[in-house]
Amino acid sequence: MSQRTRSVYAVTLGCPKNRVDTEYMLGDLVANGWKIALRPKDADVLLVNTCGFLKDA
Repeated sequence: MSQRTRSVYAVTLGCPKNRVDTEYMLGDLVANGWKIALRPKDADVLLVNTCGFLKDA
């Protein structure tokens, strides 16, 4: 029985350092067999990464 490849679409909100965090997360997902979707409607999971800093990081 074959497993279907899961896909993720990522949105990054916040500071530029937050984008780096998103890239790390996507890298881990890809390393574990996930595919990055180019459009939200094509994804199984939507990943929203936001910034929690009150001032610039």
